[in-house]
Amino acid sequence: MAEQEHTEPEGTGPTARRIILGAQLKRLRERAGVARSDAAWSIRGSDSKMSRLEAGKVGFKERDVADLLTMYGITEESERELLLDMTRRSNEPGWWQPYGDVLPDWFEDYVGLETSASRIQTYELMFVPGLLQTEDYARAIITSGHPDRATPDDERRLTVRMRRQQTLGRRDSPTVWAIIDESVLHRPIGGHEVLVGQVERLLEVSALPNVVVQVLPFTLSGYAAESTFSILRFSEPELPDLVYQEHLTHATYLDKRPEVEQYSRVMDRVAVDALTPDETKQYLTKLAAER
Repeated sequence: MAEQEHTEPEGTGPTARRIILGAQLKRLRERAGVARSDAAWSIRGSDSKMSRLEAGKVGFKERDVADLLTMYGITEESERELLLDMTRRSNEPGWWQPYGDVLPDWFEDYVGLETSASRIQTYELMFVPGLLQTEDYARAIITSGHPDRATPDDERRLTVRMRRQQTLGRRDSPTVWAIIDESVLHRPIGGHEVLVGQVERLLEVSALPNVVVQVLPFTLSGYAAESTFSILRFSEPELPDLVYQEHLTHATYLDKRPEVEQYSRVMDRVAVDALTPDETKQYLTKLAAER
């Protein structure tokens, strides 16, 4: 296996590393002609455990990976060390893990993948996307419109949302392409001043080289897409592009190619229907001035 297969971008987080490591171990197992059940037995586990490991859904023990590499005939020390080092780093806690008590499990997975994405496309019908929210706007949402009653847990959730935005300033920051329904900019989240500040924030971030903002006018809203969704794309071949849809009590992750392609076509249609990035800046400037 070529050494370059183990390289990864600066922003790759533990969630993505688990998926990459699992995919690489699966390839090595198949190349060695080892049945998944036999591999599972060698690490004192079940076939279902092996399936979860190869899918990157659970953490790896360094001893298990070492045993698997031996079983697959990987004896060269440099190659083993690359994979064992990835194992160790895949078990490092993500920055968001100390907040696990106030975040649902399904959202922790999203934050871990968002950290590693090279391109994030999002279509929003209700709110400004989390990566582009001001602190006051985010606090109003998190507290259901009662920022003066924010609890310590609310403030910790707010900390996570603000911390997520640091990805925009990374050296290898992802491209963020946000298409926002026009209704979002007239929904008085947090009150008049908070909404004005949020519109001004959108103008600021739209000037960044890695951020594209488009507004979908009322007149074309609802034709191409019926719900909010995001598409995450990754530079690592082991990580499939995926569609993320958030619901009240859970989230849906779609990674089958036909599904992702269908949502990609919808995103393309919405982008065509929306104001261009330059038109959007003019619209936001006018909106901020009128308020």
